Amino acid sequence: MSEQTVLITGTSTGIGLEIALGCARAGWRTVATMRNVGRADRLRAAAGAAGLADLIDIRRLDVTDPGSVTACVEEVVGTYGRLDAVVNNAGAGHVGTLEQDSVDDVRAVMEVNFFGVLHVSRAALPHLRARRGRLVTVSSVGGIVGQPFNEAYCAAKFAVEGYMESLAPLAATTGVRVTLVEPGAVASEFVANIGIDADATSVAAGVYAPALRAYLARTGQAFAAAQSPSEAAAVVVAALTDPTPPVRVQTSDGARQFVGVKLADLDGSAVARMTGGWLA
Repeated sequence: MSEQTVLITGTSTGIGLEIALGCARAGWRTVATMRNVGRADRLRAAAGAAGLADLIDIRRLDVTDPGSVTACVEEVVGTYGRLDAVVNNAGAGHVGTLEQDSVDDVRAVMEVNFFGVLHVSRAALPHLRARRGRLVTVSSVGGIVGQPFNEAYCAAKFAVEGYMESLAPLAATTGVRVTLVEPGAVASEFVANIGIDADATSVAAGVYAPALRAYLARTGQAFAAAQSPSEAAAVVVAALTDPTPPVRVQTSDGARQFVGVKLADLDGSAVARMTGGWLA
Protein backbone atom coordinates (compact mmCIF):
# COMPACT_ATOMS: atom_id res chain seq x y z
CA MET A 1 0.00 0.00 0.00
CA SER A 2 2.82 2.43 0.77
CA GLU A 3 3.83 2.46 -2.91
CA GLN A 4 0.35 3.32 -4.19
CA THR A 5 0.01 6.91 -5.32
CA VAL A 6 -3.15 9.02 -5.41
CA LEU A 7 -3.55 12.53 -6.83
CA ILE A 8 -6.29 14.70 -5.31
CA THR A 9 -7.45 18.08 -6.58
CA GLY A 10 -8.75 20.95 -4.45
CA THR A 11 -7.11 20.07 -1.13
CA SER A 12 -6.62 23.46 0.54
CA THR A 13 -9.79 23.20 2.67
CA GLY A 14 -12.88 21.15 3.40
CA ILE A 15 -13.51 17.74 1.91
CA GLY A 16 -10.34 17.83 -0.21
CA LEU A 17 -8.11 18.48 2.79
CA GLU A 18 -9.76 15.64 4.69
CA ILE A 19 -9.47 13.28 1.70
CA ALA A 20 -5.74 13.97 1.60
CA LEU A 21 -5.38 13.20 5.30
CA GLY A 22 -7.57 10.11 5.02
CA CYS A 23 -5.60 8.71 2.08
CA ALA A 24 -2.32 9.29 3.89
CA ARG A 25 -3.68 7.55 7.01
CA ALA A 26 -4.61 4.60 4.78
CA GLY A 27 -0.99 4.42 3.62
CA TRP A 28 -1.24 6.03 0.19
CA ARG A 29 1.49 8.27 -1.17
CA THR A 30 -0.77 11.30 -1.42
CA VAL A 31 -0.24 14.08 -3.94
CA ALA A 32 -2.43 16.91 -2.65
CA THR A 33 -2.93 19.59 -5.29
CA MET A 34 -4.43 23.05 -5.25
CA ARG A 35 -4.53 26.07 -7.54
CA ASN A 36 -2.74 28.30 -5.02
CA VAL A 37 -0.13 26.51 -2.92
CA GLY A 38 0.04 29.65 -0.79
CA ARG A 39 -3.12 28.29 0.84
CA ALA A 40 -1.46 25.01 1.88
CA ASP A 41 -0.67 26.01 5.47
CA ARG A 42 -3.79 24.43 6.92
CA LEU A 43 -3.10 21.09 5.23
CA ARG A 44 0.57 21.18 6.22
CA ALA A 45 -0.35 21.86 9.84
CA ALA A 46 -2.96 19.10 9.94
CA ALA A 47 -0.61 16.62 8.28
CA GLY A 48 2.17 17.49 10.72
CA ALA A 49 -0.12 17.16 13.74
CA ALA A 50 -1.28 13.74 12.51
CA GLY A 51 2.25 12.51 11.78
CA LEU A 52 1.47 12.25 8.06
CA ALA A 53 3.72 14.94 6.60
CA ASP A 54 6.05 12.42 4.97
CA LEU A 55 3.18 10.89 3.01
CA ILE A 56 1.68 14.12 1.65
CA ASP A 57 3.27 15.85 -1.33
CA ILE A 58 1.68 19.27 -1.98
CA ARG A 59 1.78 20.48 -5.58
CA ARG A 60 0.19 23.16 -7.73
CA LEU A 61 -2.54 22.18 -10.18
CA ASP A 62 -5.14 24.47 -11.74
CA VAL A 63 -7.91 22.26 -13.12
CA THR A 64 -9.01 24.99 -15.56
CA ASP A 65 -5.56 25.09 -17.20
CA PRO A 66 -4.85 21.99 -19.33
CA GLY A 67 -1.13 22.80 -19.36
CA SER A 68 -1.01 22.88 -15.57
CA VAL A 69 -2.91 19.59 -15.39
CA THR A 70 -0.67 17.77 -17.86
CA ALA A 71 2.50 19.07 -16.26
CA CYS A 72 1.43 18.04 -12.76
CA VAL A 73 0.34 14.53 -13.77
CA GLU A 74 3.55 13.92 -15.71
CA GLU A 75 5.66 15.23 -12.84
CA VAL A 76 3.90 12.93 -10.37
CA VAL A 77 4.46 9.89 -12.58
CA GLY A 78 8.05 10.96 -13.12
CA THR A 79 8.61 11.25 -9.38
CA TYR A 80 6.84 8.09 -8.19
CA GLY A 81 6.82 5.95 -11.32
CA ARG A 82 3.08 5.31 -11.09
CA LEU A 83 -0.36 6.80 -10.56
CA ASP A 84 -2.88 4.42 -9.01
CA ALA A 85 -5.82 6.71 -8.34
CA VAL A 86 -7.19 10.19 -8.93
CA VAL A 87 -9.78 12.04 -6.89
CA ASN A 88 -11.45 14.91 -8.74
CA ASN A 89 -12.49 17.09 -5.82
CA ALA A 90 -11.83 20.69 -6.94
CA GLY A 91 -15.03 22.64 -7.46
CA ALA A 92 -16.78 25.92 -6.80
CA GLY A 93 -20.34 26.76 -5.85
CA HIS A 94 -22.48 29.42 -7.47
CA VAL A 95 -25.81 31.02 -6.59
CA GLY A 96 -27.71 32.83 -9.32
CA THR A 97 -30.47 32.39 -11.84
CA LEU A 98 -30.96 32.65 -15.57
CA GLU A 99 -31.92 36.31 -15.84
CA GLN A 100 -29.24 37.53 -13.46
CA ASP A 101 -26.32 35.32 -14.54
CA SER A 102 -24.35 36.22 -17.64
CA VAL A 103 -23.30 33.53 -20.07
CA ASP A 104 -19.73 34.14 -18.90
CA ASP A 105 -20.83 33.42 -15.33
CA VAL A 106 -22.22 30.07 -16.42
CA ARG A 107 -19.12 29.26 -18.48
CA ALA A 108 -16.90 29.96 -15.46
CA VAL A 109 -18.93 27.52 -13.34
CA MET A 110 -18.66 24.88 -16.07
CA GLU A 111 -14.91 25.41 -16.46
CA VAL A 112 -14.19 24.56 -12.82
CA ASN A 113 -16.84 21.96 -12.08
CA PHE A 114 -17.09 20.10 -15.39
CA PHE A 115 -14.22 20.81 -17.77
CA GLY A 116 -11.74 20.73 -14.89
CA VAL A 117 -12.82 17.16 -14.15
CA LEU A 118 -12.38 16.25 -17.81
CA HIS A 119 -8.90 17.80 -18.05
CA VAL A 120 -7.62 15.87 -15.02
CA SER A 121 -9.30 12.59 -15.94
CA ARG A 122 -8.05 12.71 -19.53
CA ALA A 123 -4.46 13.32 -18.44
CA ALA A 124 -4.58 10.59 -15.80
CA LEU A 125 -6.38 7.76 -17.61
CA PRO A 126 -3.39 6.27 -19.47
CA HIS A 127 -1.51 6.01 -16.17
CA LEU A 128 -4.54 4.63 -14.35
CA ARG A 129 -4.93 1.94 -17.01
CA ALA A 130 -1.34 0.88 -16.43
CA ARG A 131 -2.14 0.32 -12.74
CA ARG A 132 -5.76 -0.89 -13.17
CA GLY A 133 -6.54 2.07 -10.94
CA ARG A 134 -9.41 4.20 -9.67
CA LEU A 135 -10.98 7.41 -10.92
CA VAL A 136 -13.16 8.95 -8.20
CA THR A 137 -15.05 12.19 -8.74
CA VAL A 138 -16.68 14.20 -5.97
CA SER A 139 -20.00 15.25 -7.45
CA SER A 140 -22.97 16.45 -5.39
CA VAL A 141 -26.61 15.69 -4.72
CA GLY A 142 -26.93 18.74 -6.97
CA GLY A 143 -25.78 16.49 -9.78
CA ILE A 144 -28.98 14.48 -9.41
CA VAL A 145 -31.59 16.96 -8.16
CA GLY A 146 -31.88 20.34 -9.88
CA GLN A 147 -32.16 23.16 -7.36
CA PRO A 148 -33.46 26.73 -7.74
CA PHE A 149 -30.82 29.46 -7.78
CA ASN A 150 -28.26 26.71 -8.52
CA GLU A 151 -28.98 26.28 -12.22
CA ALA A 152 -25.39 26.72 -13.41
CA TYR A 153 -23.87 24.65 -10.60
CA CYS A 154 -26.39 21.84 -11.00
CA ALA A 155 -25.94 21.89 -14.78
CA ALA A 156 -22.19 21.39 -14.30
CA LYS A 157 -22.70 18.58 -11.80
CA PHE A 158 -25.38 16.95 -13.98
CA ALA A 159 -22.81 17.00 -16.78
CA VAL A 160 -20.20 15.37 -14.52
CA GLU A 161 -22.69 12.67 -13.53
CA GLY A 162 -23.67 11.93 -17.12
CA TYR A 163 -20.11 11.88 -18.35
CA MET A 164 -18.74 9.61 -15.64
CA GLU A 165 -21.75 7.29 -15.66
CA SER A 166 -21.23 6.89 -19.40
CA LEU A 167 -17.47 6.43 -19.05
CA ALA A 168 -17.64 3.90 -16.21
CA PRO A 169 -18.46 0.73 -18.20
CA LEU A 170 -15.96 1.62 -20.92
CA ALA A 171 -13.16 2.35 -18.46
CA ALA A 172 -13.94 -0.93 -16.69
CA THR A 173 -13.06 -2.87 -19.85
CA THR A 174 -9.47 -1.68 -19.33
CA GLY A 175 -9.43 -2.27 -15.57
CA VAL A 176 -10.16 1.29 -14.37
CA ARG A 177 -13.01 1.66 -11.87
CA VAL A 178 -14.98 4.91 -12.01
CA THR A 179 -16.97 6.17 -9.00
CA LEU A 180 -19.10 9.25 -8.36
CA VAL A 181 -19.35 10.41 -4.73
CA GLU A 182 -22.33 12.60 -3.89
CA PRO A 183 -22.23 14.71 -0.70
CA GLY A 184 -25.18 16.71 0.52
CA ALA A 185 -24.63 19.67 2.83
CA VAL A 186 -21.11 19.60 4.27
CA ALA A 187 -19.85 21.95 6.99
CA SER A 188 -16.91 23.38 5.07
CA GLU A 189 -15.87 26.68 3.49
CA PHE A 190 -17.56 25.71 0.22
CA VAL A 191 -20.60 27.93 0.80
CA ALA A 192 -18.55 30.76 2.30
CA ASN A 193 -16.29 30.70 -0.76
CA ILE A 194 -19.25 31.51 -3.01
CA GLY A 195 -19.06 35.02 -1.53
CA ILE A 196 -22.75 35.85 -1.36
CA ASP A 197 -23.84 39.21 0.01
CA ALA A 198 -27.41 38.23 0.89
CA ASP A 199 -28.80 41.78 0.88
CA ALA A 200 -27.15 42.81 -2.39
CA THR A 201 -28.04 39.50 -4.02
CA SER A 202 -31.67 39.86 -2.98
CA VAL A 203 -31.85 43.35 -4.47
CA ALA A 204 -30.30 42.11 -7.70
CA ALA A 205 -32.78 39.22 -7.85
CA GLY A 206 -35.62 41.60 -8.71
CA VAL A 207 -38.92 39.73 -9.03
CA TYR A 208 -37.23 36.63 -7.57
CA ALA A 209 -36.16 38.39 -4.35
CA PRO A 210 -38.84 36.83 -2.10
CA ALA A 211 -38.01 33.36 -3.43
CA LEU A 212 -34.28 34.00 -2.96
CA ARG A 213 -34.71 35.10 0.64
CA ALA A 214 -36.69 31.95 1.38
CA TYR A 215 -34.09 29.82 -0.41
CA LEU A 216 -31.19 31.37 1.53
CA ALA A 217 -33.02 30.85 4.84
CA ARG A 218 -33.67 27.19 4.01
CA THR A 219 -30.05 26.68 2.88
CA GLY A 220 -28.75 28.18 6.12
CA GLN A 221 -30.82 25.69 8.08
CA ALA A 222 -29.57 22.78 5.96
CA PHE A 223 -25.94 23.71 6.49
CA ALA A 224 -26.47 24.22 10.21
CA ALA A 225 -27.05 20.46 10.42
CA ALA A 226 -24.41 19.57 7.83
CA GLN A 227 -22.17 16.54 7.67
CA SER A 228 -18.53 17.06 8.65
CA PRO A 229 -15.88 17.13 5.89
CA SER A 230 -14.10 14.17 7.48
CA GLU A 231 -17.27 12.05 7.30
CA ALA A 232 -17.72 12.86 3.62
CA ALA A 233 -14.03 12.24 2.94
CA ALA A 234 -14.21 8.79 4.55
CA VAL A 235 -16.64 7.71 1.82
CA VAL A 236 -14.15 8.81 -0.84
CA VAL A 237 -11.30 6.90 0.80
CA ALA A 238 -13.52 3.82 1.04
CA ALA A 239 -14.25 4.06 -2.70
CA LEU A 240 -10.52 3.96 -3.37
CA THR A 241 -10.06 0.73 -1.43
CA ASP A 242 -13.35 -1.14 -2.00
CA PRO A 243 -12.61 -4.20 -4.18
CA THR A 244 -15.92 -3.65 -6.01
CA PRO A 245 -16.63 0.08 -5.72
CA PRO A 246 -20.06 1.39 -6.76
CA VAL A 247 -20.47 3.73 -9.71
CA ARG A 248 -22.45 6.10 -7.49
CA VAL A 249 -22.42 6.51 -3.70
CA GLN A 250 -23.82 9.15 -1.35
CA THR A 251 -21.99 10.31 1.76
CA SER A 252 -24.86 10.37 4.28
CA ASP A 253 -28.37 9.10 4.96
CA GLY A 254 -29.69 12.58 4.19
CA ALA A 255 -27.97 12.57 0.81
CA ARG A 256 -29.34 9.10 0.03
CA GLN A 257 -32.89 10.15 0.89
CA PHE A 258 -32.59 13.34 -1.16
CA VAL A 259 -31.24 11.58 -4.24
CA GLY A 260 -33.79 8.80 -3.78
CA VAL A 261 -36.65 11.27 -4.34
CA LYS A 262 -35.34 12.02 -7.83
CA LEU A 263 -34.49 8.47 -8.81
CA ALA A 264 -38.05 7.34 -7.98
CA ASP A 265 -39.68 10.40 -9.59
CA LEU A 266 -40.46 9.51 -13.22
CA ASP A 267 -42.54 12.61 -14.01
CA GLY A 268 -40.61 15.16 -11.93
CA SER A 269 -43.57 16.17 -9.78
CA ALA A 270 -42.05 15.02 -6.47
CA VAL A 271 -38.86 17.02 -7.03
CA ALA A 272 -40.86 20.08 -8.11
CA ARG A 273 -42.94 19.93 -4.93
CA MET A 274 -39.87 19.44 -2.77
CA THR A 275 -37.71 22.23 -4.21
CA GLY A 276 -40.69 24.51 -4.78
CA GLY A 277 -41.34 24.30 -1.07
CA TRP A 278 -37.98 25.92 -0.40
CA LEU A 279 -39.20 29.14 -2.05
CA ALA A 280 -42.44 29.66 -0.18
